[in-house]
Amino acid sequence: MSEMKKPAPKPSRAAKRQIAGWFEPAVSKALRHLAIERDTSLQSLMAEALDDLFAKYGKPRIAVPKPRRKGAKT
Repeated sequence: MSEMKKPAPKPSRAAKRQIAGWFEPAVSKALRHLAIERDTSLQSLMAEALDDLFAKYGKPRIAVPKPRRKGAKT
């Protein structure tokens, strides 16, 4: 048997980690709608929320969202 190698991460994901959680479907739907209403990505909304949480507990804001590229998919 040959060993299967993991595909290399996209350059934009190098040295980053995925953070996820399990929520009710209504939470997912509300987050997607908010992203559409604000013309932003789920990634940016989640980074904003994490930064707000860090600030609430006196930690530095380190998840600063990057501006969304025109035509980028959510």
